[in-house]
Amino acid sequence: MTAARIVLWRHGRTEWNRTNRFQGQADISLDLTGVQQAQAAAPYLARMEPTVIWSSDLARATHTAQELAVLTGLDVTLDQRLREIHVGSWEGLTGDQVREVDPELSTQLWAGEDVRRSTTGETVAEVGHRAAAALAELAASAEDGSTVVAVTHGVAARAGICQLLGYPYAMWHLLGSVDNCCWSVIEWHRGGDFWRIASYNNGATAELDSIS
Repeated sequence: MTAARIVLWRHGRTEWNRTNRFQGQADISLDLTGVQQAQAAAPYLARMEPTVIWSSDLARATHTAQELAVLTGLDVTLDQRLREIHVGSWEGLTGDQVREVDPELSTQLWAGEDVRRSTTGETVAEVGHRAAAALAELAASAEDGSTVVAVTHGVAARAGICQLLGYPYAMWHLLGSVDNCCWSVIEWHRGGDFWRIASYNNGATAELDSIS
């Protein structure tokens, strides 16, 4: 069995998002704006009639997922593979602070190289592999032709999509960032047996008709 589409939904805003701090796998909760974003976006995703909701186990993702669960009556299944990129000792730091404490790695990072986020963190390629494995598994375990929702994080969503679709890493930067509480849709093309992007970085104020 294979789901017809996967909706990757980034969590709502947190205080660390607002202040541009490296968040990684720190378990930061949604701020008031993030809660409002999740409540506004959930009805759009509910209209897609998902049959399964998966989520990163971090609080900002699970809270976002629960807003959809309330509307659909579905349970939320947690999977650590949907977590955000691990940034190690950079957690809680701003970009300027990272440049001060880790100038060599930060220079490579902002030059576009896939370096570890601190010496104890992950690379984007590593995130892509684990997130794509989770997406492939949830799609394969879902009802044939169904829609599944995966609530995740900005880097994990983009890297997971790129890895699942088989894009070479050199092309990953061509997809932009995923904004807080926006979602992207990938569809299974049965004629060619591959995943393709149907829409990317949709917000709650966008028309749903184009992707429903």
